[in-house]
Parts: sequence; structure tokens; C-alpha cells
Amino acid sequence: MDLQAKGSNLPKERFSTKWGLILSVLGIAVGTGNIWRFPRIAAQNGGDTGAGAFLIAWITFLFIWSIPLIIAEYGMGRNGRKGVIGSYIKMVGKNSAWMGSFIGFVATAIMFYYSVVAGWCVYYLIESVFSVLPDSVEHADMVWSGFQSSTLPSILHALMIFLGGLVILKGVKSIERINMILIPSLLVVLIISLIKALTLSGSGAGIAYLFTPDWSTLKEPGVWLEALTQNAWDTGAAWGLILTYGAYMRKQDDITISAFQTGIGNNLISLMAAVIIFSTVFGTLGSQMSDGEILEVMRTSGPASTGLTFMWMPQLFNEMTGGRIFAILFFLGLTFAAFSSLISMIELATKVFIDMGITRKKATIGVCIVGFLFGLPSAISVDILANQDFVWGVGLMISGGFISFAVIRFGANEFRNTLVNTAESRVKLGYWWTFIIKYVIPVEVVTLLVWWIYLSAAVYAPDTWYNPLSPFSVATVFVQWGVVMLLFKLYNSKIADKTILN
Repeated sequence: MDLQAKGSNLPKERFSTKWGLILSVLGIAVGTGNIWRFPRIAAQNGGDTGAGAFLIAWITFLFIWSIPLIIAEYGMGRNGRKGVIGSYIKMVGKNSAWMGSFIGFVATAIMFYYSVVAGWCVYYLIESVFSVLPDSVEHADMVWSGFQSSTLPSILHALMIFLGGLVILKGVKSIERINMILIPSLLVVLIISLIKALTLSGSGAGIAYLFTPDWSTLKEPGVWLEALTQNAWDTGAAWGLILTYGAYMRKQDDITISAFQTGIGNNLISLMAAVIIFSTVFGTLGSQMSDGEILEVMRTSGPASTGLTFMWMPQLFNEMTGGRIFAILFFLGLTFAAFSSLISMIELATKVFIDMGITRKKATIGVCIVGFLFGLPSAISVDILANQDFVWGVGLMISGGFISFAVIRFGANEFRNTLVNTAESRVKLGYWWTFIIKYVIPVEVVTLLVWWIYLSAAVYAPDTWYNPLSPFSVATVFVQWGVVMLLFKLYNSKIADKTILN
């Protein structure tokens, strides 16, 4: 198959600058996973003396999972110049359209509830500005419960979808412009928050715990599973989002350099967020609790993993000098991070329909309406949101396997030599990448899926693992994955023909 033959039909939309590309892709990568999820996961997987060993596992997966897949996504997107399905078909062939469809659906399914979480961030930003910060667990729980029992989660979910749609309506130039504002603003907010957190008495104990390795934790397979899934969440690798933005990548942009900038830049922001959270929690609670009790606060996830961010952080801000300003900055940063990621998810689904001949305006409106309707259950019920996060978060491993499969089927060395190491490349990608894509990532996918199935059956839902109605069972994941894969498989030819014809 001559993948370059259709060059004359390439769309004219491109990122105008290298910084526009990098900041937009960082907009994908830097989201609530960095600020909301990462510090809690680090605390949960730390040992008695520290979480440094978990950080080592997490950084390891940056180089043997995330960056290799980001390189693959950039290459597939720039080569195909289409959305995730069209670029996948051009790489592998029409018979595998269902795989590209599944990758796209996983990110879209995450979008359905991600907009709900983005709405939570907006609510707590507004609360920080106009309301009294909670001074106890009971007060914080009352704020959370009152919010969840109202119509506000649904209203804010609709608002975030609507605002995201407005950005997507005007195409890649609009995406580039908004991220040129959001990401630098987010960095400024994080730097100010970091300086404030480091000035707290006792913050050093939190930093010491974060970076001190407890080597015994690396013997636990669950730590490695969490490190991989967190890095996939952190970087956006295998979501198909970077592939979608890769379709707008300029020919002269270096894929290898861009991938390392994306992955390392994202992880540095995650570490900055973790330092802020650990410093704040230890610095504020250090005079009242032991280190073990503080860690328990950080590890307790609460409903849909909301405990640390939405329950405890507002209380901690209440206890410190200038806490209201710090709270506003924290939730402003969280909102910026969530929104920049959300617009990439809306663009992914929109681009798929544009490839099928639908105008950007109609595609955007359709995606936003469907996104609102399918996200409503998660807005109404935190339990449903937690189930969807469980099902489709793990689905990212399947997406990574499918992207690896596409590169292997095309020819990993040919991919590296023709699509990545182009005449414009300043850094030539070595054979190490071919080895990781062909051998390491497939082994990671199989090993971690088997381990995850075991954990689900033995730990998460030992009595209901076979019940598809149990929210954290093996069965609920396989049933939902199975239904989606079966539908895409049945309609494979129609999807492929419609995408290719347009």
C-alpha cells in the first residue's frame, strides 16, 4: 500500500508553529490525571519510608510505554492526515478499521465522564471564590454531597461540553490559540502554588517522603500495574488524541524530539503537582497528625477518587495564611488542565466524522450533543462515573496493544526509517524503539491484562467478578468492551468504506 500516494488530498489545517504543536499536545497530556490522580496514586503505592520507588517504576514506563507509543501516534497521524480511524486504516488496511474505531471509542467514552469531572473543577473554583472554605471533614462532605445531589453537576457538564465545542468549531487554529493561553497560564499557576507550598512549615517532610525510595515496594506487581496505568493517564499515550493532533503536524517537525518533549514535559508537571500536594498536606497536617495518619488521608480516595482533591484540599487551604488565594489558584489550574484535555477528546471524535464527509460544524454539534447525553448518567451518579473510569481506563492498555499491532503490521523498521527518520529529522530514532514496539509493549499489554484480571477477581470484586452489573468486576469490563468491539467488527466494512471514500 502506497501510504504517500494521497498527499494531494491532505487537508490544509496545520499547527502554525512548533510551540503551537507542543503546547497543544501538552494540553492533551496535562490534565486532571496529573493534579488530581497522580499524587494520590503515588501515596497509595509508597512504602513505609517513601514513594520514591514508585516514581522509578513510573519513570521507567515513560520510556518503555508512553514515549514509544507517542512516537507511533505522531507518525501515524502525520502520515495518514486523518482522524484515528482513517489513519489506522491507511496504516493497516480496511479489515482492521474496527481496531482504530475501538481506540477512538475508548477516548470518547472517557470524554463522556471527563467533562463531568471538569465541571467539578469549575464548581470548586467558584466555591473558592465566593464561599467559606470548609473547616472540617463534615463541612467538606456537606459541600460535596450538596453539590452532587443538585442539578449543578449536569449543568456544568453541559457547560464544559459547550465551551469545548466552541473551540473545536473553528478547527486547529482555535485549538492552537486556546492552548497557547491555557498551558502557559497553568504553568504560572503551578509555579506560584509550588512557591507557596514550599514555604509551609513541615513541607520538607512531604517532599522527603515523595522522593525517598522504599525498594521493597518494587516486589509488588500491583505497583508496576499502577505505574503503567498512571503513566498512560499522565501522558495521553495510546488514547488516539496525539494521533489526531499529529494529523495537523507540519512536515518539518521532528517526531522524535516532539515525543520526548511531550512525555518528559508532562511528567515534570506531574512531579511539580505532586510536590505541591505533598508539601501542602504534610505542611498543614504535620502539627496535628503522624506521618502515617497523613498518608492515610492522601490514600483515601473517597467517592470516585475525590477524597484528596475535593474533600481535603479545601480544608487544608482554610488552615493556611492566604489559603483562599491558594485555593483559587489550585482549582483554576485544575480547571485549565481539565479543559485543555477535554477539547482534544472532542476533536478526536469530531475529526473521525469529518473524515466521513460531514462538515466540521455538523460533526462538532453532533459530538457535543452525544457527549452531553452519554455523560449525563455519570453527572447524575458518581457510582456510574467510577464504573466508566474503571472500564475505559483499563481499555487504554488494549488501545496501546492495537497501536503497537498497527506498527508491527506495517513494519516497525520501515515505520521508523520512512515515517519518523525523515530528511527533516534532526534526531534519528534508533533500533531501541523498534524493539520496544515489537516485543516490550505486547508483553506489557498481555502481562498487565492477566495481572489486572487476577486482581479484579481476587481483590477488587472477589465475590462478584462474574457479575456484569457489579461496577468493579471483570465481567462488567469484558461485557462493555465486547459489545463495543462486536459492533465495530460487524460494521467494519461500512466504517472503512465511508472513511476512505471521503
